[in-house]
Amino acid sequence: MRDSVVPPSPPTRPGFCEFFAGGGMVRAGLGPAWDCLFANDIDPRKAASYRANWDGGQELYLGDVAEVGAGDIRGVPDLVWGSFPCQDLSLAGTGAGLGGARSGTFHAFWDVVRGLIADGRAPSIVAIENVCGALTSRGGRDFETICRTFVEAGYRPGAMVIDASRFVPQSRPRLFVVGVRETWAVPPDLIGEAALPHIASPALVAAVAALPPDLRRALIWWRLPEPGRRNQGLGDLIETDPRDVRWHGVDETRRLLEMMSPVNLAKVRAAQAEGRPQVGTIYRRTRRGLSGERLQRAEVRFDQIAGCLRTPAGGSSRQTVLCVDGPRIRSRLMSGRETARLMGLPDSYRLPSASSEAYRLTGDGVVVPVVAWLAQTLFAPLLASR
Repeated sequence: MRDSVVPPSPPTRPGFCEFFAGGGMVRAGLGPAWDCLFANDIDPRKAASYRANWDGGQELYLGDVAEVGAGDIRGVPDLVWGSFPCQDLSLAGTGAGLGGARSGTFHAFWDVVRGLIADGRAPSIVAIENVCGALTSRGGRDFETICRTFVEAGYRPGAMVIDASRFVPQSRPRLFVVGVRETWAVPPDLIGEAALPHIASPALVAAVAALPPDLRRALIWWRLPEPGRRNQGLGDLIETDPRDVRWHGVDETRRLLEMMSPVNLAKVRAAQAEGRPQVGTIYRRTRRGLSGERLQRAEVRFDQIAGCLRTPAGGSSRQTVLCVDGPRIRSRLMSGRETARLMGLPDSYRLPSASSEAYRLTGDGVVVPVVAWLAQTLFAPLLASR
């Protein structure tokens, strides 16, 4: 047992472990009805945010997941959650998949789960979350590996694709795989005969269909209720006078407009014609011109939904806010607080002072209301059925 990890008191509520915890957004989603038994992240800056928000984070071990053993975790976790890095699985990544240095930490995470099983403390539920690229990376072999890892460890997995736009004004589809011990009699009302469109996608259905027959038979199609209607749009989350970013000058905004294609410029003109203030977001992307040349384009949307937050590797990967009010057009980078709101975090959540660090923290996180919804509709009923 490492001296750096202080074991929590014996839980009176369901206990969970959060791996690749970042700022503790899974913990925020589970809420006070759950006790955190153990948390882990390798990034000191994210660990600082975790500790700032969770009473000092005494249960957090800062270090490589490969260094964690079952002996570092006290008690029997009801839930073990792992949002392992996505870089090798994403469309913009290296293509290394689960064989890559970062996404390959999936295997080290499962080594901890196997250690708990061998110690007679098998978690009741194991959940993982990642980008939807995990369904197709390396020709579908990575998704097969994920499913087989669950099954070989004694869990029945069920895969879902949930878009956070059902909960917050951010387009953020993610793959969730939730597995339960194969010895459980899962309540029949939680099992469906086929994929439900609000927790699946054509890519998920195709990935499951491509699995070997033994894995297809082992998988569960979770049957969960459709989420309620989202009651906020992007404009509701935008700060009037953010502290950590500045409004662009006229020339900077003009350059953004000059980077737009005719289609995107038409969106701006339509927003101007609305006769009321409009808020949109811009991503800079590299596109091919008519002659095949590579051009940097500014692509805007005014559908009251932000694009997916991403960890910034440079200025082009950060979203720009575009505010249009008749002839007046203003632009700036998205503030740290705005990114936190798009992840469903309350304004009481403490963020790094630099917007780039806040963006990095939130862009790597899990949308809080999605976790809360899974806890209510799936985790709680499963645990109650034991």
